[in-house]
Order: sequence, then C-alpha cells, then structure tokens
Amino acid sequence: MSGARLKHYGWGREGEGMTAEQRAFVLGRYHAKFSREAFETKAVPHLEDLALRAPRVAPPAAFAAFCTSERYDRVAHAYGKSYPDYVRAMLGDYDCAPDVIAYPRNEAEISAVMDWAGGVSASLTPFGGGSSVCGGVEPRIDGIRYKAAVTLDLRNLGKVVEVDQISRAALIEGGAYGPSLENQLKPHGVTLRHFPQSFEYSTLGGWIATRSGGHFASLYTHIDDFVESLRVVTPRGILETRRLPGSGAGPSPDRMFIGSEGTLGVISRAWMRLQPRPTFRAGASLRFDSFFGAARAVRAIAQAGLYPSNCRILDAQEAFNTGAGDGSFAIMVLGFESGDHAPNAWMARALECCADHGGTPEAAQAGDAHLEGAAGIWRNAFIRMPYAREFLTPAGLINDTFETAITWDRFESFHD
Repeated sequence: MSGARLKHYGWGREGEGMTAEQRAFVLGRYHAKFSREAFETKAVPHLEDLALRAPRVAPPAAFAAFCTSERYDRVAHAYGKSYPDYVRAMLGDYDCAPDVIAYPRNEAEISAVMDWAGGVSASLTPFGGGSSVCGGVEPRIDGIRYKAAVTLDLRNLGKVVEVDQISRAALIEGGAYGPSLENQLKPHGVTLRHFPQSFEYSTLGGWIATRSGGHFASLYTHIDDFVESLRVVTPRGILETRRLPGSGAGPSPDRMFIGSEGTLGVISRAWMRLQPRPTFRAGASLRFDSFFGAARAVRAIAQAGLYPSNCRILDAQEAFNTGAGDGSFAIMVLGFESGDHAPNAWMARALECCADHGGTPEAAQAGDAHLEGAAGIWRNAFIRMPYAREFLTPAGLINDTFETAITWDRFESFHD
C-alpha cells in the first residue's frame, strides 16, 4: 500500500471518494424514487472524538517494532464494510475495537503473535484489506475464553516471491493487495485475473480465506480455480501443501483452508495459477425489452459453452440507478477476451443467441466496447458505488446487495 492511509470510516483511502457531480447523481436517483428534495443526515464522528476503552493487554517489548495500540489502527481494524458495520461506526460504537494491532513482517513474527495471544487469552483475527461484509474481521470477546482482542494485519507480506514462467504460476505472499499483485506480475506478461469488486482494497490471503468470487462470467470465476498450493501458519506450526497441477488422491488439504475464514490458520503465501495477459478483446452492450428475455439469452450463451469473460444483465431499474438506461429496458454487458486468439467468432455466436431472445446491440463490437456506452457507464458506476455508502448511510438510505443462486428451471418464479 502506498499513498494516504485507508479511511477508518468509509471506502478507500483518506481524501478519496465520489466527486460532487457523482454524489449529486446518486442522491438525485433517491430524491426521485422517494419524492423528496432532501434527506436528514446524521453527522459521522471524527476519529479524535471517538471513545475507546483502554487496551486490555499490551504486547511484549520485543514486539514494539511491529505492534501498536494507536487510536487510528484500533478503529480502522474494528469493522468490515457491511451495512450494519457502517451504522455502528456512524453511531460511534467501537466497543469491539481490538486492543493490539500486529503488522508481522515474516512467518516467525506471525507465530510469535499467535503464541503470545494464546498466553494472554486474546482472540486473534487475521486481517487482509478489511472489506469483509459478513463480520469476518470483527473480534468477539466473551470475557471467559477470550479476554482481549489482537488483530493480525498482513500488509507487510505483499511480495510476489517467484514466477514460474514455464508452468505459468507464481508464489505470492498472503498480504498482497490486488493492484500491487497485478503490478508485480505485469512485467512477466501474466495475470492472476481475479477481480472482485473489492479488488483494490483486498488481499490474496483474504480472497483465499473467504473463497472469493471474481467478476468474470464463466470458467475461472472463484479463487479455488487458481490455488495450486498453500502455506499456512497455524497454532501448531506451519503447514504446507504439495504443489501439484492436479490430484485425485482423496480430500484436498487446500480445500480445507479455502473458505475457512481464518479459523484454521493464517495463509502466509500461496502458489497461484496464472494466465497470459489478454491481448484480444471483443465487447458489446445490448438492450432487451424483457428482463426474462435477457436471462434466457444468458442461459443460451452459457449452455452453448462460449465462456464469455463478462455476461451480466441489469434489469430496467438497476440500469436506471446506474445511469446506463432510462428505466424502460434491461441491459446485457457482454465481453470476450484472450491472450492467444481473437474471440470474434465467439462474440458473433453470442450475439446470435441474444438476437434469438430479443437483444439489440447498442455499442460497437470493438475491443474497448466494455468501456463505452451503457457497458462503460455501468462499469464505472459499479467500481465507484462502494464510496456512496459513506453518505447514503448517514442519510438513512439502505443500498445493499443480497447474493443468491438458483437453477435455471426455477429462476423466473423465484425472481417473481
């Protein structure tokens, strides 16, 4: 991480956020939806005004170089980024703030903090970028088993240690943030190609521990698909799985840790499968009079085995909310990419599938079409949207995502 520090309340770094024009656009949508000219807004307390309990434990003197109980560090590691987290932070409720934040620089320091925390009956919470929306970074203190809270922030373990060009894989430390990880891989002409919405403010270890899903439509969408082997620091020692291209030898130890939410150990590094950086692209955005028509087009594309890199549909209301449409039609954002061959034939067939269900292209099928028209507007809104919660929550407006999944045969009735 470089530049300004991360905000203790809100998304991104201090000084970042939506422009006045972007804020006005977002609020304007809510003014129209609720027929109100303004919303009563609550003031968010400043960092220096927050009341924090005194730390219940102090780290040993030997930890002074990488541990702290400073106000900012404790507050910034108290919550994730869910709506309830924002509300409690807005109300100044930081009773759950950890007592000590450790920034280990190697596995030995991770192990030392584990041993010390166990000795003082403190919970230990692994912390990546803090973008959890399911309570994954919040300490839980019961006063019996856990009498204090220590948070382990891995930002100092952010290197790409080794790149295997022949096998197309890399050994990467768990604290590597998305942009830094990709910047280190770029000179080698490869990419991990895993882009969750929190990409800029989340880490490789966090992706693995939470079984992260990226925003590519098909084939390699979950972090599971990229993990080749793991190295994990546990309270009983270091566990390292074998680096293999694949295995049929019973249960996979890697899968025990993928999605374990930090409960079994701290992922210090991992061998990750890579892909060549894409050099060929084709993209389009399409209009549909019917949202179900758009969904049937998605099903046709998926079942045809075309494997687009992006295939997302917005209903008319969502298209309006993001500025990608006027509220009278649904939109599909469609894209293909490759580091090996031009995907024009795949795009042509996908457009035929869309036409069969009433889809009409609105943007040219150029390589940068994903940056233009409705597709580009939606993309920019999607990336910027996490910043909106900073001013929507104090205005009493709930804007949240609920994720689900269902089989195609039940989709339409479930949607209704």
